[in-house]
Amino acid sequence: MKIGNILVTGRLYAEMAKLLQQKRPDKNFRFVTEEAVCRDDFFWADAYVGFRPVPSFEFGNIRWVHSLGAGVDAFLWNREWKEDVVLTRTIGSFGEQISEYCLSYMLRDLQCHDVYGWYQSQRQWKPVAPTLLRTQRVVIYGTGEIGQQIARHLRLFGVAPIGISLSGRQKPHFSKVFSVTQAEEVLPKADWIIAALPLTKQTYHLFDERFFSLLNNVCFINVGRGATVDEVALWSALENRHIRLAILDVVEEEPLPPTSPLWQHPNVIITPHIAALTSVEEAVDCFLQTLRRIENNEPLFNRVDIEKGY
Repeated sequence: MKIGNILVTGRLYAEMAKLLQQKRPDKNFRFVTEEAVCRDDFFWADAYVGFRPVPSFEFGNIRWVHSLGAGVDAFLWNREWKEDVVLTRTIGSFGEQISEYCLSYMLRDLQCHDVYGWYQSQRQWKPVAPTLLRTQRVVIYGTGEIGQQIARHLRLFGVAPIGISLSGRQKPHFSKVFSVTQAEEVLPKADWIIAALPLTKQTYHLFDERFFSLLNNVCFINVGRGATVDEVALWSALENRHIRLAILDVVEEEPLPPTSPLWQHPNVIITPHIAALTSVEEAVDCFLQTLRRIENNEPLFNRVDIEKGY
């Protein structure tokens, strides 16, 4: 496929400009803010590069869309896709970043950091026995690249992570993988649930009242997409102790409104969608690799299956 004109927008556009112009001076780039994108840009460009479609987005003459993030729900959720347009996503260190995010909060809990912080504030010398991570039963929803990386890191601590996916096919680093319909077999015994799912029609509000009712005093981490969780059901699960701790890097409405009760729940930790951030270097490297493959008609390692949504 011939790609000559490339429209780059989103929060990294200015930082990407210098690198891309140096490395591919043969291409015509437009680097603009999301607010500055106009209708003419879509008919000028062969390719659109950004974290999401701008509000005025239309396909125009675009033949390739490249997401600067790992997820592509911003491009596909509740949108019609033009079938002859290629959609790719950025692949980088997201799995490693998210694994370390999860491990940091798991160890914080199991090593009783908050308990000791409180004792220190009270000037009390009270030993509390920590819990070994390898004793924990961890269930990971999502067995793709990111889920596999989380499982791989947990294996290093002696954990035998269980995976849940739509298909139930066995994947590397998991002790066993179950399908979503088989999840009831493992959920009641879980100590930790890690949600690392994309947002699709199949995963929207997958974590609902029925799901939470199967849990017993579980820690729930969501590093996938906020809309996979029914937040009303999550709140009830927190109140009923089906969940003892919820760590949410993603929520259904972002930024989380100041009026949301989740902000002040004592058993909720909120971070602003930072478990995995796209660096300029990774964004540029992945984009250029993909561009080269498209130009040479080579297989794409990061092409999105539009039907599946990932």
